[in-house]
Amino acid sequence: MAPAARPLLRSFWMAGYECTDQLNAFGHRVDLLTATGHLDRLAADYADLAAFGIRSVREGIRWSHVERQPYHYDWRTVETMMAIGQQQGVQQVWDLCHFGYPDDLTPLHPMFARRFAALCRRFLECFRRQHPTGPLVLTPINEVSFISWLGGDARGTSPYCVGQGWEVKYALMRAYVEGVAALKALDPDVVVLSTEPLVSVVPPFGASEAQVQEAARHHAYQFQATDMLTGRQCPELGGQPDFLDVLGFNYYYDNQWELGKTHILPWQPPVHDPRYRPPHQLMLEAAARYDRPFVLTETSHPGEDRPDWIRHIGRECSQLLAQGAPLLGVCIYPIIDRPDWDFPDRWHHSGLWDHDPLTGRSRLLHHGYAQSLQAAQRQCHQASLQPA
Repeated sequence: MAPAARPLLRSFWMAGYECTDQLNAFGHRVDLLTATGHLDRLAADYADLAAFGIRSVREGIRWSHVERQPYHYDWRTVETMMAIGQQQGVQQVWDLCHFGYPDDLTPLHPMFARRFAALCRRFLECFRRQHPTGPLVLTPINEVSFISWLGGDARGTSPYCVGQGWEVKYALMRAYVEGVAALKALDPDVVVLSTEPLVSVVPPFGASEAQVQEAARHHAYQFQATDMLTGRQCPELGGQPDFLDVLGFNYYYDNQWELGKTHILPWQPPVHDPRYRPPHQLMLEAAARYDRPFVLTETSHPGEDRPDWIRHIGRECSQLLAQGAPLLGVCIYPIIDRPDWDFPDRWHHSGLWDHDPLTGRSRLLHHGYAQSLQAAQRQCHQASLQPA
């Protein structure tokens, strides 16, 4: 009998560290890897995960720091991070572009795709110098659907456009596809993990037929990026089905809304909106579209509702596991508190570990969140043992 395949992820529960290096709404470069203190205390942060059995994490390279001049790369910080991950026995799942681009690039620059493909090749060389064998799981570009809206329609980041969301999305996916093609040509075993928002857009109560159709169109927009990656849409970009290995869903409390985003559907009882769809149903629907295993790549809630949220997510994921769905993992993102992109003196209080901006104290464990997380972990583990 052949040995069982080794799991893709070292732990079902994962930790995500904020690594965005984008230009914010005011044109200032943010660096959350540094602002959260994670870069300075990487080994200690990884050691803190042991109490929760977490051995897989999401990290980012910060493209704007790695490539300060075109085609000249400085991998020293990334190599240090990789070395600490090896020492700690922690698997790092890498984002190559987590919202930020080098100073001389925007997605609409004619050389953007070529530059990104070159970055992908050089990153693979960097990774294989430290990890000659073994799996490499990575996300080329994080949340194309979101960042194309933020930069193409909302003027919230580069290229600061309005009414250009499709053009920005198309350009980002051109780069994404060229990057994956470059990676797969060098190492066919690279595992591409998408990380796209999972949303539900519904019509208002008493909607007209036109509103129902418009809501359906807006709901379907979430699939455009992955459809381009797999060649279903815009085949001229070169997307292929085997360019997608694992689906990643980013799901937060405000990911279900009424058309026009005038009303976020409540998720907490006793308030109930019949249009709210259980997240496990949304994940199954999206996974069936592509017939791939999937990961809940981001989830969290700010403030005092964190414990209730992670219990909610635990129940939803345990249902998937009990049904035998190919759910490979859940990533708490962010695992440590993060400041706001545009107003860095404001902290979101969304992590398992908090930051107190008044005292400067950091890594304050939120005990209610921790207890709920451990309960969710037990629930999911029990569900995974049940026969489907």
